[in-house]
Amino acid sequence: MINEEIRDKEIRLIDVDGNMLGVMSAKDAQKLANSKNLDLVKIAPKAVPPVCRIMDYGKYIFELAKKEKEARKNQKIINVKEIRISPNIEDNDFNFKIKNTIKFLKEGDKVKVMVRFRGREINYTSVGQEILDKFAEAVKDYGVAERRPKLEGKSMIIILNPK
Repeated sequence: MINEEIRDKEIRLIDVDGNMLGVMSAKDAQKLANSKNLDLVKIAPKAVPPVCRIMDYGKYIFELAKKEKEARKNQKIINVKEIRISPNIEDNDFNFKIKNTIKFLKEGDKVKVMVRFRGREINYTSVGQEILDKFAEAVKDYGVAERRPKLEGKSMIIILNPK
């Protein structure tokens, strides 16, 4: 609440520098704020009496927005790229997938490597485990496996984080 929205009879007032001015009526505090061409802002409405501060409210809102924008600018958005391979992948295809994975890891993205089992291939999950271990070993200079390969439904998955 700011300025005329404050309807309390008595308030505790803090000036621009942070000094306590004491308990006074809201009208007197508003007159004091107006004389300095500033706003009266309620900062602790639950306190008894409520605490108000004299400040430039527009500048305060601007500073908050500026800090929020700066915090958003410093955030890093992590994308998860997905690589699908089959249990009987050929060497050339395997090397091509590794090359793409290394490119993604260099860009700072996580990579989800998935071995899809179709039909009776599900009986040979050890082959998929070996392929994912070999995959993680091939990209160990650029990324680290988040956890061991895990079977989820008809797919075995490993997630690689960039170094």
